[in-house]
Amino acid sequence: MRKGLGWLARALGLALLGWIGLSVLAVLMFRVVPVGGSMVMLERKVEAWSAGESLDIRQDWRPWAELADTAKLAVIAAEDQRFPDHHGFDLVELRRAVEASLDGGDLRGASTLSQQTAKNLFLWTGRSWVRKGLEAWFTLLLETLWPKERILEVYLNIAEWDDGVFGLEAAAQHYFGVSASRLSAVQASRLAAILPNPRGWSASRPSAHVLGRSAWIRGQMRNLGTAYLERL
Repeated sequence: MRKGLGWLARALGLALLGWIGLSVLAVLMFRVVPVGGSMVMLERKVEAWSAGESLDIRQDWRPWAELADTAKLAVIAAEDQRFPDHHGFDLVELRRAVEASLDGGDLRGASTLSQQTAKNLFLWTGRSWVRKGLEAWFTLLLETLWPKERILEVYLNIAEWDDGVFGLEAAAQHYFGVSASRLSAVQASRLAAILPNPRGWSASRPSAHVLGRSAWIRGQMRNLGTAYLERL
C-alpha cells in the first residue's frame, strides 16, 4: 500500500511539473506569436454546437502599431486605470469591491486587464475557485514574462465584442465599418463601454446606459491623456 501511494505521489508530482512547464512554454510562445484564437472562442463554438446552432468566429489579428491609441486608452480608462502600475492584481480595487459587498452592495468584479487576458486566452468563463486559481497562475506568468504593452495588445485582439466577434479589428468593422487603426474617441469609448456585457449591449446602437458609460470613459481618457500610454 505504501509503495503504491509513493508511486502515485511521484506520478502526480511529475504530472504537475509537466503542466507547469507546458503552461510556461505556452506563455513564452504567445509573447511573440500572433494569437489567432482563445479558449473563450472555443467555448463559444462548443456552446453553439451544443445548442444545434452554427457560429462563425470573426477575428483578425492586428499588431500594436495598427491598434488605435484611442482604443488602447479607452479600454484602460474603462477597465483598469492602474494597469501600468500593478503586477497583475489591483489590490486597491479588490479592497473597494470587498468593502462595497460588506456594506450590502453587490459583489462587483475587480479583475485587471492582465487577469482578463489570462482568462480569455487560457481558461473558460464562469465562476469557480479552480478557475480563479488558474487565472491567478496565468496572470503571474503574463506579468513576469510579457511586457505590459504585449498584455494589452493581446487583450485587444481576443476580447469579445458580440456573438462571434472577437478582437478590435473585427469589432471596429462590425460596429462602425472602419479598421482598428481609425477608431475615433467616441467609437473607441463605445466599444470599451460594452465590454462588461458584449453580447447584450451594442456599440453602434447604444442604450442610454451605454451612452452614459461611454461619456464617462471619454472623460477618464482626457484625464489620463495620451502620454499615459508611454508608461506601458
